[in-house]
Amino acid sequence: MANTRGDHSLGDHSSRLPQPRPEPLSAVPSSRAADDASPYATSEATRLLCAGAYLDDDFRDAVLDELYVHEERAVAPSLGIDAARVLAHALRARRLEACWTALLVSLWGLDFLLAQGFFYLFLASCALLLLASWARGGAMGPFRADYPGADGVTVTRRRAAAVLRLLGCLILLSYTVSALTQAFTGEPATSGLQGIAPALATGSDTSAAWFALVIPAMMATAVALHREHVARVLATDLEPETFADLAADPAERFEGGRFQRVRALIRREQHSPVILYHDRHPFLGAGMAHDTWTLAVELRPREGDEPAPLDNRVILERIRPLVEKLRTPSTQGTAAVQGTAPVPGTARPAAASRDRLRGLELDECVFLKVTGLRSRSFVPYGEADFARERAEAVEEGGEIRRHFLRIRVGAWREEVVTTVFVRVHTQGGMLMLEFAPHVLRPIRPDFRAVDRLSDSHRRGGLPGKAVWALGRTPTAAGWAVIHAFRSAAFVWRMYAGGYEAAIPDGPWTSVRELGSDAGASLFQEMDVSRYLKSVEDRVANGVRRALDEAGWETGEFEQKVINVSGGGVFIESAANSAFGFGDHNTISNTTGTNGAGGGHGDG
Repeated sequence: MANTRGDHSLGDHSSRLPQPRPEPLSAVPSSRAADDASPYATSEATRLLCAGAYLDDDFRDAVLDELYVHEERAVAPSLGIDAARVLAHALRARRLEACWTALLVSLWGLDFLLAQGFFYLFLASCALLLLASWARGGAMGPFRADYPGADGVTVTRRRAAAVLRLLGCLILLSYTVSALTQAFTGEPATSGLQGIAPALATGSDTSAAWFALVIPAMMATAVALHREHVARVLATDLEPETFADLAADPAERFEGGRFQRVRALIRREQHSPVILYHDRHPFLGAGMAHDTWTLAVELRPREGDEPAPLDNRVILERIRPLVEKLRTPSTQGTAAVQGTAPVPGTARPAAASRDRLRGLELDECVFLKVTGLRSRSFVPYGEADFARERAEAVEEGGEIRRHFLRIRVGAWREEVVTTVFVRVHTQGGMLMLEFAPHVLRPIRPDFRAVDRLSDSHRRGGLPGKAVWALGRTPTAAGWAVIHAFRSAAFVWRMYAGGYEAAIPDGPWTSVRELGSDAGASLFQEMDVSRYLKSVEDRVANGVRRALDEAGWETGEFEQKVINVSGGGVFIESAANSAFGFGDHNTISNTTGTNGAGGGHGDG
């Protein structure tokens, strides 16, 4: 039941929404799941995030915690990706690593039972080298990508890592020398093992020394085979052409009941115009806010005219066609005769235009809070439900339920996503216009290096792989112990937390944002600026035309939204400058102080 303050959420309508018993989503067959997949299931951004599940354990665990463990949380909007497919590969990566972890932990147990005193020396060296790897930073997966900025760690951490690595290597060298000496001579080394840990020498015999050599060698073999397995997955299943075949993806064929249920929920929610949000971050999934602004002007009748009623829907419908025209490429300067090559220096033919504005997506969405429902399965995602929510939300200035016109441009193969949320509201003779741009940065560079990493590994020879495995074994063996505890904690949270029966909640984390880089290239920033300025200009012109055609005064609006000849849109910011707005304008100088608005910093 709606409250008296006009606040709206799903709980406000729970008394009049039918709440049948939800169907068992775990029963959805794999073939139907492939048919219902996201249109972005094969996008490059999805492929790179799936690769990230194998390259970075922390990223994989964060995805599983958000989407799989906390089943009560709605999924954040997945702009340009399919979060369900990323989850499928995160689960597969976890199963793969769990197998190798079990093998390494078993070898640790054998080492403890058979290597006697040598076990503790090997344990100390592994612990120091693992600490050195942690201090050095970077992903803890089987591959480490090199790219500009990959070594951007502080000098203090670099020095600490070097000291820890030196101590670990010295202990490991002493361990190896002592084990070899005692294995071949039958007597403990007086300069190696006794020098560092004399207590261990008296408790170790020749057989223990042999086990101290053989078991780490078996660990190195397991580490090398694990890396080979991951490299084969990256080079085959995640190869671009193979990844495009969703039905053949082995990760999607996993038959776990919880996975089938969660996947169906994710694919129902992630691209829905009904967006369930959390109080702390309502625009989660759209990226970082980019110069959000709000404009308010008083509606005054134009002199000599009788203004027509102006509601929010009329203004939105005036904005929509102007924004949609951004999809139309310029045809000026194209070759007049089909098949004739364009003259150098002229524009490309329209059919050959690759400007990402041609793929601009425009729709309407309603933000709702999940209150008053007992399950995510009860959330009304049907077309009739959305139409009702949209009709009620578009004319209200509500605090909890909000309606937006959403404009999205996916560029750089969905790695750079620019989304603009536009909200118009008229109340008390005032027009309020909210403009909330958000930008998703490119996928992390270590994930984008997946093809180069797998190709380099495949071309590498056996000696190089063996040397890498020997050098990596102490760190990988130590990490296996930690991963065993993390896996146990994961299983405990999943089955003891009772999240599948918990009250629904909004998303806490976005899979797409977890895999995003902190910055973008200059080319990408230029593209984002161009998209935002184009959309800003069309939205401002749409509102101005709606006011003008309805017989309302547009002078105050034109003074607050000023289209600078350079292309930037400034909100209430003008100081001793000449401005023009629209196609037929009068240029004038305005003297005053700068207001609260601003452009994009480059316009």
